[in-house]
Amino acid sequence: MTAPSQTAKEAYFTASQRQLIWARFKKQRAAMVAATVLLVLILSGLFAPFLSPYDPTVAGRDKDYLNGAPQIPKFCDKNGCSLRPFLHTVTRERSLATNFRWVEKVNEDERRYVQFFVQGDSYKLFGFIPGNIHLFGMDQGYVHLFGTDSAGKDIFSRTLHAVWTSLQVGTLGVLISFVLALAIGGIAGYYGGMVDSVIQMVTDAVRTIPSIPLFMAIAAFIPPEWSAETRFFVITLILGLVGWPTLARRVRTHLLTERNQEYVLAAQLCGASPSHIIRRHLLPSFTSYIIVDLVISFPYVVLSETALSFIGLGLKDPVNSLGVMLQNVTKADVLLNYQWYFIPVLFFIALVMAFVFVGDGLRDAADPYSESRK
Repeated sequence: MTAPSQTAKEAYFTASQRQLIWARFKKQRAAMVAATVLLVLILSGLFAPFLSPYDPTVAGRDKDYLNGAPQIPKFCDKNGCSLRPFLHTVTRERSLATNFRWVEKVNEDERRYVQFFVQGDSYKLFGFIPGNIHLFGMDQGYVHLFGTDSAGKDIFSRTLHAVWTSLQVGTLGVLISFVLALAIGGIAGYYGGMVDSVIQMVTDAVRTIPSIPLFMAIAAFIPPEWSAETRFFVITLILGLVGWPTLARRVRTHLLTERNQEYVLAAQLCGASPSHIIRRHLLPSFTSYIIVDLVISFPYVVLSETALSFIGLGLKDPVNSLGVMLQNVTKADVLLNYQWYFIPVLFFIALVMAFVFVGDGLRDAADPYSESRK
């Protein structure tokens, strides 16, 4: 056996669990691509106030460009090329030939140049850092990369903020369900017996609650004067409260098999409390699987929020979420004439699929027998 292979073998047997998972995860090309897409989406949502040129909640900003098509900056036209990206001036008028719909006329003799790091609407980055510098803007007029909606709101700005809102809902919902699952599943798995039976009855009762009727009943009792922040918190809390049973069952199953191991008995003989044993010995023994479950459950929380907002039971304007934006794509007029309304749908699909592929990759990487089965 050569020295390099011997060194690699020694590194394999001395590597930590985290290093082994990362080494197996890197071998999966689809998971790595999905992780890159997911990282880009997270950063785009996190820095949405800086990356987006306008405040997404302001309607009627560009009154002359309602339901406007996407505007893609260019470098060349019939008059030559420029080192700075630019747009042509667009005028709109209603045409009899199109049933009095807006018809755009491009004046290729007038240019409006894109500028970078421009001052604009005030915002708070990360929720507490004030600023008013945006990545790009125009020297004259406005730029709408993804077009505008019927209220004149910039769809590009709304999409980035919607991604961040959906990520926030998913993160908070998963954290709430995660804490409940660890606490309830840990108690049931460690004590067993009557305690386990009672907790499993409660768990089964929560799992049998139909989600849509539950949210319809809650939406009927939500006061209309509630602020967007309050509605956001309530929706997130409810998603977390109904999403813990599956992970709690997995925690319980693992603890039932691990509670009689020698290291647990040794900790009991040393006088350790049940909470200490669960927190310091049992839960860390399958931390990687818990992380995988969290990543896998994340897209389901995002899907739940999107579905609820889509049918009008979740978040509403002026909150920007993917579900709120998807409400507009069901109109026949949008399907026929304003196809750029579907651009947020692509971001929604990319976000969910990225989480699914990353979760599948982590699940395979966390399984020590995955390579032996291939």
